[in-house]
Amino acid sequence: MRAEAAVLGACMHDAAVIDAVRNLLDGPDFYRPAHETVWRAVLALRSEDKPTDPIVLGDRLRDQGDLERVGGATYLHQLADATPSVGGAVWYAEIVRKKADLRRLRTSGLRTVQRTMEPGADPDAIRSEVESEVRSERERALASGQGRLARFITDGWSFVTETGADTEPLWGTREQTAWSSGESLMIVGAPGVGKTTLAHQVVLGRLGLADSVLDMPVAPSKRVLYLALDRYKQIARALARRIQPEHESRIRDGLAVWQGPLPATLDKEPDLLADLAAAHQADTIVIDSLKDAVSTLVDDALGVAYNNARQRAMRAGVEVLELHHQRKASENTPRAQKPTLDRVYGSTWIVSGAGSVLYVAGEAGDLAVTVHHLKTPTGEIGPLQVIHDHERGTSSVDPALDPVQILRTRPDGLTVRELAAVQSGETNPDRAATEKARRTLDRLVKAGLATKAEGAAGGTGGGQQARYRASVRHIGAVS
Repeated sequence: MRAEAAVLGACMHDAAVIDAVRNLLDGPDFYRPAHETVWRAVLALRSEDKPTDPIVLGDRLRDQGDLERVGGATYLHQLADATPSVGGAVWYAEIVRKKADLRRLRTSGLRTVQRTMEPGADPDAIRSEVESEVRSERERALASGQGRLARFITDGWSFVTETGADTEPLWGTREQTAWSSGESLMIVGAPGVGKTTLAHQVVLGRLGLADSVLDMPVAPSKRVLYLALDRYKQIARALARRIQPEHESRIRDGLAVWQGPLPATLDKEPDLLADLAAAHQADTIVIDSLKDAVSTLVDDALGVAYNNARQRAMRAGVEVLELHHQRKASENTPRAQKPTLDRVYGSTWIVSGAGSVLYVAGEAGDLAVTVHHLKTPTGEIGPLQVIHDHERGTSSVDPALDPVQILRTRPDGLTVRELAAVQSGETNPDRAATEKARRTLDRLVKAGLATKAEGAAGGTGGGQQARYRASVRHIGAVS
């Protein structure tokens, strides 16, 4: 009953909600006949492109002679006030539909029991009738647009051209994306290496309080839900380093924080992430951290279950950022050695479902760490030599290894191989390091931050003979 009232109230607040829930519900799905009458009036107003607020709706019901029968104008206003969240209308509608399906099945079951108790009951005849009813119910669900098998169906052309085909990154650029829209970002590392510090900067970027993090732009969002599942007082102290009095209004309106354990683990309630986001009208969720969200991370079945919860949230339009830790056996691995995905703790299905994985290598409390991009939506980022300012809660790329800074200090320019040697720390960089340096320099040229001059061999010798220099415009801007 409360879910029915919430759906109708949401439709009165925002007529566009009707389009999202009309394929989930039929009139008979409402338990109260008055609610079915209101629903049909709402659909009629929407089809005429008219407002669906309580005043217009009440006028329509009065003209039909139904206003007093449904409870009068007062009851319509009560319905309008009954919805806890307009953004949760789809989930309320699913509750209504589920309850209606259960009522139909229960009625069918009671009817079967009554038949078995009639004098001269024929088991074969009853069985045939039951099978016929079950088949009819299944056909009804499949034929209607409300069925769970139809809700997320789209045609192939729309899927290719509209489903994330041309979206701007949430963090990074199209060429080097740290966090892609519709794909989760996982930040991995040992305790104390700055995962939370880095995540907080991204959150502030999503709130519009920072333009970039690690020299990469961050796209703003409407509202962030931060799941502070463990050590939430420590998380609060860490975030406080970046918050100023002038941020109060945006932080109050744009950031909601859940403190402590969730009401259920995500492997037990796969819709919990999506439900939490809808309840708090958030388009971004930060999970700090994964170990507190799932019963255990090493079991493959639970890894699949968590990924299911993550994907359901993203399907509902929620962006997901996860903090996670590495395997203990890998904590003492030399920082210069590039980590691999198998160093991420838990089932392989946890990282398999992530869109991007950033690995922070270092020791607890280090001011300088290395950020590796283990799983990439587009081009690989880094490795980045990052310096944490623990007092201010900020992180920055070490300027000594920033390719733009390197070019500024080399008036004679750099070849691809020379930059690869600087970035890799190797006298003879391998092919992968060389290709990465080539892509980096070509991106700087495209951005107008560098110029490229072919070598004396006429440019036929490849990128290693070409020399790259900081552009005159860029040098002038920083001089």
